[in-house]
Amino acid sequence: MKLMVIDGNSIVNRAYYGIRTLTNQEGLHTNAIYGFLTTLQRLLDEEKPEAVCVTFDVHAPTFRHEADSAYKATRKGMDEELRQQMPVLKQVLDAMQIPRYEMAGWEADDLIGTIARVCESQGWECVVVTGDKDSLQLITPTTKVKLATGKGDSKDMNKAVFEEAYGFAPIHMIDLKALMGDASDNIAGVKGIGEKTAMTLLHQYESVEKLYAAMPEIDAKPGVIKKLQEGEQDARHSYWLATIATNAPLEFAPKDALRKSPTDDLYPLFLRLEFTKLIDKWNLRPDTGVTQMPEQTADHYVTMETITTAEQGETALARWREAKWVAVSVLPDLSGVCVDCKTGEHESVLSQVFFDGYQGEFGGFITAVFSVDIAKVAHNVKDLMGLLLENKLPIQGFVYDTALAAYLLDATAGKYELPRLFTAYYNAELPKPVHLEADAFSMLGDNAQSCAAFASYTTAVSALYETTSEKLQEHGQMELLLEIELPLCTVLAEMEQVGCGVDGKALQDFSAMLSQRIDTAEADIYAQAGHEFNINSPRQLGVVLFDELGLPHGKKTKTGWSTNAEVLDKLSAEHEIVSQVLTYRQLSKLKSTYADGLYKAIASDGRIHSSFQMTVTATGRLSSTEPNLQNIPTRTELGSEIRRMFVGQEDWVLVDADYSQIELRVLAHMAQDEVMANAFTSGTDIHTATASQVFNVAPEDVTSELRRRAKAVNFGIVYGISPFSLSQDISSTVAEAKGYIQAYLETFSGVGAYMKNVVEQAKVDGYVETLYHRRRDLPELSASNFIQRSFGERVALNMPIQGTAADVMKLAMIAVWKRLKAEGLQGRLVLQVHDELIVECPPAEAELVARLLEEEMAGVCQWSVPLTAQAHWGKDWKSAKG
Repeated sequence: MKLMVIDGNSIVNRAYYGIRTLTNQEGLHTNAIYGFLTTLQRLLDEEKPEAVCVTFDVHAPTFRHEADSAYKATRKGMDEELRQQMPVLKQVLDAMQIPRYEMAGWEADDLIGTIARVCESQGWECVVVTGDKDSLQLITPTTKVKLATGKGDSKDMNKAVFEEAYGFAPIHMIDLKALMGDASDNIAGVKGIGEKTAMTLLHQYESVEKLYAAMPEIDAKPGVIKKLQEGEQDARHSYWLATIATNAPLEFAPKDALRKSPTDDLYPLFLRLEFTKLIDKWNLRPDTGVTQMPEQTADHYVTMETITTAEQGETALARWREAKWVAVSVLPDLSGVCVDCKTGEHESVLSQVFFDGYQGEFGGFITAVFSVDIAKVAHNVKDLMGLLLENKLPIQGFVYDTALAAYLLDATAGKYELPRLFTAYYNAELPKPVHLEADAFSMLGDNAQSCAAFASYTTAVSALYETTSEKLQEHGQMELLLEIELPLCTVLAEMEQVGCGVDGKALQDFSAMLSQRIDTAEADIYAQAGHEFNINSPRQLGVVLFDELGLPHGKKTKTGWSTNAEVLDKLSAEHEIVSQVLTYRQLSKLKSTYADGLYKAIASDGRIHSSFQMTVTATGRLSSTEPNLQNIPTRTELGSEIRRMFVGQEDWVLVDADYSQIELRVLAHMAQDEVMANAFTSGTDIHTATASQVFNVAPEDVTSELRRRAKAVNFGIVYGISPFSLSQDISSTVAEAKGYIQAYLETFSGVGAYMKNVVEQAKVDGYVETLYHRRRDLPELSASNFIQRSFGERVALNMPIQGTAADVMKLAMIAVWKRLKAEGLQGRLVLQVHDELIVECPPAEAELVARLLEEEMAGVCQWSVPLTAQAHWGKDWKSAKG
């Protein structure tokens, strides 16, 4: 039989620092709990113990503290964000029926030691899970330690593994600490004796007791002997402090920890914590069953109907046209629609219509549903519009998107699926989405479960609309949703349908050329190395560069020397092979990701139809997937050739317009900095103006290098850059970089004041926002952890600027789309990348479209500094860049 005992404080600490900040709707931090539970699940899968328990420290002095006030005195207190999670974690363990042990006057290690020895005495195998090497002293033939590593993994340390690593028996881990001390526990050890010397002594004399018994005739340098003699009392006291007790007065028997099924309390607890993935993984269900179709309640009356006749359909359509709004859901193949319509303050009618069961003309009915005269609330409107466009149906009348609303309310949640949001807002779980399964309605009469799920998802949209709309009003964000995000859904849905023209033959030729250059680079690398090896293997490359060629290297890890881009960039001047490896990697990336990857993404119409994601970035910027067209390379001449593969349809051209330094213009306006604003108003190159001011030279004397450095400072300020990071960017000393930043803030005093004020205000408010009230909550600003606070301050500096720029671009897209429609042009938006908009149009429209782009992009808002955009056109994207 096997028992696994977990050092609770050790594992939860690692989880807390290893997982990004997570909070639920009530503001409770949950990252440590989530990390602990995922670690627990992994451990249970690996070890499959019959019994499991957890030990915790008590916030009170132990017998060691009472004997030595310095013991662990240097440890900082627990972060408040972690402290608030501890009682909840213990509730979770109780609900899982996992025994937990803690005892005043004793450390968790002592309880672990006692549990391990009880297991040994009763013939049980014991597995100790901890991140603390102190517990290695507990290893015996029946007790092993799973030592948590810094990467969320663990290393099994049994007697053989330990002795191979240390060269002595596990019990002598105590002697090692007695000699070398332990800074984390504030155990002194012998002054001047480090780990290397201590290991050597133990290899010779086995223990502190035997070492001092042989004094002073030991095999050691006189200085070492002197230190040992002077530190004998410290060594013996440290030995006592480092010894884990195995006789704590703990009432424990291994059978008490036998694994049991969770109680009914775990399901609602996980709902509260919003651990929906864990609910599924552990197959938890409420004792009353999953949420079913809405039923009549004391305060809300729901009428259910399945519409089958044309007359019923017309009656329903008339009711929906009169309603202020209805919630609507459709099946993925558009074979069914469900509508929730309020008919009174506490009354609603929930209607379902299916292709197989409708006796009228279903196409006409569903066309009417998605026409402009029915105000519709839906979830993921942009994707629904895409589905409708594919089927040549109207996409009008959408007045609200619950997914976008949830995103605006919490831009860092990451995912906004309906079931996840329903759990987060209502601590309840929707039924499994059986209505989304293939052929769910092939036999309508036999699919009551699918009908119930379909109905529940639709009423969830209604509930989320009422809840989130109130919150958006409170945050002043309703205008952001209704005037930017929702109108953009139509623009993006059409862009996805149109797609981008791509020259497939050119991509194939480019790929073939890259293959030849990769082969050449590979041969050159092998020649420099003197033999063939796997260039894509970091381990093998590290051996060649650092072991065989002797190049300078960093710290060696368990997987070998680091060979990442940063390391190789610094070594490029050391040996020709390094630059060849960098070239090989660049060529391989271009071929696999872009040349070959883009070719595979070409649809049957010869175009690439990327999906634009509206709820991914915390700043509001759009992203794209399948494929990602936001990261087409531009830094190298060869990489920028990829843009040449994007072309207009037939003989059409691409018109490309991009904002000029929009983020710096946003900064100038938000900071109301007169110096920066004057530079933009006068048309002066901002980087030259900055270089002139910061480096105290005349504008005409600004060199390209000074301008490059000023550009790095300008954009670095937007991102809250540190002197160290800036020094890396411009190849200067940290002191020089610090001086540049200081000079910049003195020159642009308005920017300096803005940076100070925005962080201070964010600490008061708990969030930052753009000029259009796009918000990002920043709990990190009040975090106990310095690294988290520093991250929060950087975000407070850059999010309002980047987010406002993103809002402006979205407004520009809407304005350009409307203008193209209003003027009856054939030109159509096909791509948005960062600060660029690309329109595809006939050559005859190119000049007009270019002017249209510049006017709409520049005129989308009136600020204290002008927005400017420049447009050019050409037969492909690269030539259109001008």
